[in-house]
Amino acid sequence: MSTQDTLPTVVIGAGPVGLAAAAHLAERGLDFLVLEAGTGPASAMASWGHVRVFSPWRFNIDTAARRLLEADGWIAPNPDGLPLGAQIVTDYLEPLTKLPALAGRVRYGAKVVAISRDGLDRVRSTGREQAPFLIRLADGQELTAGAVIDASGTWPTPNVLGGSGLPAHGEPEAAAFIDTALPDVLGRDRDRFAGRHTLVVGAGHSAANTLLALAQLATEAPGTQVSWAIRTGAATRTYGGGDADALPARGALGTRVRALVESGAVTLHSGFSVRSIAVDGEQVTVTARSGALVTADRIVSATGFRPDHTMAAELRLDLDPIMGSTRALAPLIDPNQHSCGTVPPHGVDELTQPEPGYYAIGAKSYGRAPTFLMATGYEQARSVVAALAGDWAAARDVQLELPETGVCSSSAALGADDDASCCGAPEPAAQAAVSRGLATGVAGGLLTLPVVQPVTEASNGGGCCGS
Repeated sequence: MSTQDTLPTVVIGAGPVGLAAAAHLAERGLDFLVLEAGTGPASAMASWGHVRVFSPWRFNIDTAARRLLEADGWIAPNPDGLPLGAQIVTDYLEPLTKLPALAGRVRYGAKVVAISRDGLDRVRSTGREQAPFLIRLADGQELTAGAVIDASGTWPTPNVLGGSGLPAHGEPEAAAFIDTALPDVLGRDRDRFAGRHTLVVGAGHSAANTLLALAQLATEAPGTQVSWAIRTGAATRTYGGGDADALPARGALGTRVRALVESGAVTLHSGFSVRSIAVDGEQVTVTARSGALVTADRIVSATGFRPDHTMAAELRLDLDPIMGSTRALAPLIDPNQHSCGTVPPHGVDELTQPEPGYYAIGAKSYGRAPTFLMATGYEQARSVVAALAGDWAAARDVQLELPETGVCSSSAALGADDDASCCGAPEPAAQAAVSRGLATGVAGGLLTLPVVQPVTEASNGGGCCGS
């Protein structure tokens, strides 16, 4: 009997994809334990709980999770409703973790810092497949597992501001002036931005969302200024397909950002690849490789995220040198060739590493590719768990229907910023009713949107990691 049969599968991360894996493990009667670094489920999502997603509820719930919940009497939210990030946590993920099938199997405050094989380093081969995984937590505790599903995501490791993939000169020293993606500009973080000049760096949906929120803040707080820096020579990709976008609300996002630039509400600095940041009293001066300068009070770094495989350094991983995903998955998700909607269905075969029994799923599985969708993560979880259960027919029967959109396509081919993430572009509540109508029946992705009181010209946003 192998360790996989006698020891639990450890799932790292209690976000939507990690808990989907837990639900599938529970359905198949497999022993498991979920380790979550935060104090509750989906701690990363909870950090942007003020954000409303674009995809309706019916696309944000994993199939196995739904079956378990409904068997316990849970009533799903309105399938056409657009939930806040906080509502996904409170109305779906928290009830899921409290089900008898999962209760007691999710541990919080359990940050994984290293994974190895018990008694074997990466070099040792003899008996490797029979040795259990050894998982070390930040508090020094060690656990053993028969298999590991890493759904820890990429939220803790944002990309740098530097235009060459390296931190800009002075970036660490200027950290106090820099916010990462999706600050709550109109809510808890308002005081940091009101009456100040903010430079938003990045051309993806998170950047667009922040621009729209800052522009609204400028109408409410005198002295608020908004600048926008992108590496490319034009903002064509951010403006997107407009009315031609398969997801109309996302198309509207780009149209509204364009209007802000054309009206002068947002000052666009194109061809601006950040080289250095210098702190000067209460301001920072950002210098581009071209020599152009922008002096601001704050910077929002909306340059996307990258995976951190440090915890798996003693495992045998064969990562694609460009994407940072498995080599088999890399050509299927390459943003030079694919948008969110054209990624082919994939599962356990494409996610398999040389280290038997270890799988990275969810956003982390995509490495630095920005084409991830939550629905893709759910299918990955289903396929991997089926394989762990020995049901290879189900594991390889991968099926996924995704909408083609023109907004998140081929960013690298266009020379766009690394922040071409399909994971988010917040939309304030005033446009939510419109978005609901636009989103009905559309298998869209996550369009994050900050929640504000309804006001004229409230911002709308889009992304595609939601389902």
